[in-house]
Amino acid sequence: MKKQAETVPEYIKKEIERLIKDLNYHCYRYYVLDSPVISDEEYDHLYRKLVELENTYNYILPDSPTQRIGAPPLDKFDKVSHSEPMLSLDNAFSHNELIEFDRRIKRLLETNNDIQYTVEPKYDGLAIELTYINGFLAKASTRGDGYIGEDVTQNIKTIRSVPIKIESSAEVPEYIDIRGEIYMYLKDFNKLNKNREESGEALFANPRNAAAGSVRQLDPAITIARKLHLACYGIGKVSGKDFKKQEELIQWLKNARFPTPAILRTVTGIEEAIRAIDEISSKRTVFPFETDGAVIKVNDFELQKILGYKTREPRWAIAFKFQAHQGVTRLIEIKGSVGRTGVITPYAILEPLRLGGVTVSRSTLHNWDEIERKDIREGDYIVVERAGDVIPHIIMPLKERRTGRERLIQRPNKCPACDSGVMREEGEVAIRCVSLDCPAQIQERLIHFASRGAMNIDGLGERNVNLLYSNGLIKHFEDIYKLKKEPLLKLPRFAEKSAQNLIDAIEKSKNAQLSKFLFALGIPHVGEYAARMLAERFSKLEDLYNVKAETILNIKQMGDKLSNAISGFFNDSKNLQTLELLKELGIKLTNPDFKDDKDTKKPLHGLIFLITGTVSIPRKELQDIIIKLGGHVASSISHKIDYLIAGQDPGSKLNKAKSLNLKIISYEDFLSMISK
Repeated sequence: MKKQAETVPEYIKKEIERLIKDLNYHCYRYYVLDSPVISDEEYDHLYRKLVELENTYNYILPDSPTQRIGAPPLDKFDKVSHSEPMLSLDNAFSHNELIEFDRRIKRLLETNNDIQYTVEPKYDGLAIELTYINGFLAKASTRGDGYIGEDVTQNIKTIRSVPIKIESSAEVPEYIDIRGEIYMYLKDFNKLNKNREESGEALFANPRNAAAGSVRQLDPAITIARKLHLACYGIGKVSGKDFKKQEELIQWLKNARFPTPAILRTVTGIEEAIRAIDEISSKRTVFPFETDGAVIKVNDFELQKILGYKTREPRWAIAFKFQAHQGVTRLIEIKGSVGRTGVITPYAILEPLRLGGVTVSRSTLHNWDEIERKDIREGDYIVVERAGDVIPHIIMPLKERRTGRERLIQRPNKCPACDSGVMREEGEVAIRCVSLDCPAQIQERLIHFASRGAMNIDGLGERNVNLLYSNGLIKHFEDIYKLKKEPLLKLPRFAEKSAQNLIDAIEKSKNAQLSKFLFALGIPHVGEYAARMLAERFSKLEDLYNVKAETILNIKQMGDKLSNAISGFFNDSKNLQTLELLKELGIKLTNPDFKDDKDTKKPLHGLIFLITGTVSIPRKELQDIIIKLGGHVASSISHKIDYLIAGQDPGSKLNKAKSLNLKIISYEDFLSMISK
């Protein structure tokens, strides 16, 4: 039973407050300064301790890091009016235009003296406004049309670099609107697109679109997985503090633990400003984020007020836009690379070309449909671009330069890495290799196979899988179960005890549940939930051999994509040989999830429940009751839900359930249902 907040001992309150302060500080070191002073394990230990105390004593403070996640999905975003308009910037594309901007400033201020400016990178992301009241984050909103944006507070809270509470030794305003840019690191953008490509989803055109799409997700769980960042560069309405200059504001933001622009130069005169822009331009290739220009602002806020605004832009600031790097070269050949989930992605081999100081000899093509859509052929002369200094991509072929010797590009019918067959699911752009033994996929497959939610082989994490793989000790799933202690002792990080512990963990994993084993195989689209659904329907592994997609589709929770992936996997002869070999090596599968005739008599057999809000017992206990009585617990709302159990503060799921005409019951109704 949780205690009321007023009965919480004072020493517990102080311990919770200390943990929150420490965790927020370490979060700032990691996500803003990129300079952590504790390990991930130490951070996780502090976080778990905080969660345990909060759950035990029901004492949760608004700036607790646990409050960043867990909000229910929204049906829509509410509208927010900005206290002061969030206007866009005018653009300049040449040094002459910057000089003219400086002349206008001097003319409006009636001075011939050089103006002091600040210069900073222009982040190519989504403009955001963070509203803090008495130091706490009260609201986060998008720019929208500059006057009315959307309330994205619960999504912005998931971004670790966004302070929930202003921590500053300096004066904290009673009210302040802090403005900045939400953006994504290039490495995370490329990884996100690669994962979407392998899943057959549409790709984001650039990091800006990816950041904007991530912030505008109705489910915060999707936002937190996208690894977004923030750079703060301005303010709107402020009460309780007076800032004199832009450089003073940025320094205050730094002291208050807000992330600020990677570079801020304070300069005198437009010539110095141009030199600062050239400096930022020269560093474009080393920034971890995409920048499409630099922003010049009049440093003095009093002068900004005098200069005022045009209809849509301030007169005291301008954005200098960098040119995208483009060039023309010849496409020699199209090849395919195989990702960790088997998706075969085309890439182009090019005649080497210098773009933006880098020699380009390859270009991504995302998928085979794109090749047909753009009518690209081997031998074509093509326009290549490195916009934002990301991986080069092909803009278009120059058809007028064709000679007739160009070759149409054929989709692959075999895997380029292992020569196995490939499949393409209906409605997807992705072409996949389905072989378990494909060398291009095996390393990531091995890591997944041994992970905690799968075969749970303690000591066989990413580092050790990579070590064993690079030393030739494991190349396939079956090699894990052929490992001996002696070869391990010759490797770094392995001593007598650690080697024996790994061998023991491998031996222990031989006795596994069918659902865990199915999840471990890494079948496309088959997560833990789908694996358990299969285990409930099929009593043993062999029952899935050569299964038809129609059979899988008859399972209530399975759709076309899952059915085709499962059928394709279990109709591949090489995969079946691997499964038989694993059984010969000692894998013994039990299936406590299988629902036989006895299970069909359970009161909740075949029913799907979704829980929202707070009920009088822990949610995990309620989920366990439903599953024990033959039911299923869904993670998101859909028309397949039979009952929505609505507790206190049910959130947006209740309205969504009403719009879908789902049956809505209370926890007491549920107890009455199962008592009958």
